[in-house]
Amino acid sequence: MGQVTAGEEWFAAVEPFIRENPELTVATAIAVVVVLGSLYAFVRLRRAHGVRFRRLIADADELTVLMHPNPDPDAMAAAVGVVELAAQVDVDATIQYPGQIRHQENRAFRTVLDLELDQIDHVTDLASESVVLVDHNEARGFGGTDGILPLAVIDHHPGDGAGEEFTDVRTDYGATASIVAEYFEDNDATPVPPDRHASETDGSYTLPTSAATGLLYGILADTNHLTVGASEADFAAASYLYPGVDQDRLDRIANPAVDAEVLEVKARAIAGRQVEGSFAVADVGSVNNVDAIPQAADELIQLEGVTAVVIVGERDGTIHLSGRSRDDRVHMGKAIEEALADVPNGDGGGHARMGGGRITPDVDPTDDSIEEAVDRDALSAALFRAMAGDV
Repeated sequence: MGQVTAGEEWFAAVEPFIRENPELTVATAIAVVVVLGSLYAFVRLRRAHGVRFRRLIADADELTVLMHPNPDPDAMAAAVGVVELAAQVDVDATIQYPGQIRHQENRAFRTVLDLELDQIDHVTDLASESVVLVDHNEARGFGGTDGILPLAVIDHHPGDGAGEEFTDVRTDYGATASIVAEYFEDNDATPVPPDRHASETDGSYTLPTSAATGLLYGILADTNHLTVGASEADFAAASYLYPGVDQDRLDRIANPAVDAEVLEVKARAIAGRQVEGSFAVADVGSVNNVDAIPQAADELIQLEGVTAVVIVGERDGTIHLSGRSRDDRVHMGKAIEEALADVPNGDGGGHARMGGGRITPDVDPTDDSIEEAVDRDALSAALFRAMAGDV
């Protein structure tokens, strides 16, 4: 006679109970299934975001990585990271954007890292149906955006946009590049030093030096070199990326030649600033380079005694605003939003330390009276009231 197993002994012990209580046995079995199912779902939800994202894009035939209009280093860096992660799961991806790349820092970022970026004007220009939004959570800036349902959204800005299959919006992070850097770390990717080849590193996944350099600069650019709005996660991401960074290329991106108009606009902002207490507003008039406006804001906030500032400028009939705050009393994004709340075609917002907005009057931009379409004195007064909390 064969030996009795532990399983057979257990079944022999519980069989009488099962026969006498069939309904309770079924209910218990169902409860066990529910608990196990819930545990599986919990574990799946807790799986690292980077692993989930990698598995998602691995199933795509092709990806479009879409940046916001006039992309900055953080947007470009995040896009480069997504494309690199897609390449490692053998998925082709194209980086696209509406608008222009004008700021000398942005142009240097693109040139030094030799990026292939495709400018688009309409939804029909998208390279594929599977779209990943980076550094914004709702597509904007080109025709047909209402018809876009992105596959995934990766962002650090507040907003209501979401991806059909994947949404990762972390408003406590200083940069989207930090989130994408974490994706590589989640997948145990090894940053490749600039003097080595990917084949010399261990592991299934790697982070090439060009992507590591771009991601680090994206973090530095959006956190003012890890001094404004940076979280612990941003510092951790920078530390993870550092071994793969090309210091020479990083320096070339960080120190591009400065456009002469940028210096002129900064000078006009400083000389023409209005000051109320520790708040300043400067109207720099017409500009050819819109990116000179936020650069002037970065300059003016450094002045002694100034804790919050908004720069106002105009190009082709559109009024552009850019604000900076190092004052805990002034949430700059909300201040600009409130100042423009009653202005026709006005739209603004942003973070506590950095905000922006614009006003697009319903007039012919070729009309010489365009400057009068918006009362600039009233706008300055509204900005001062908003910064003072008098709204």
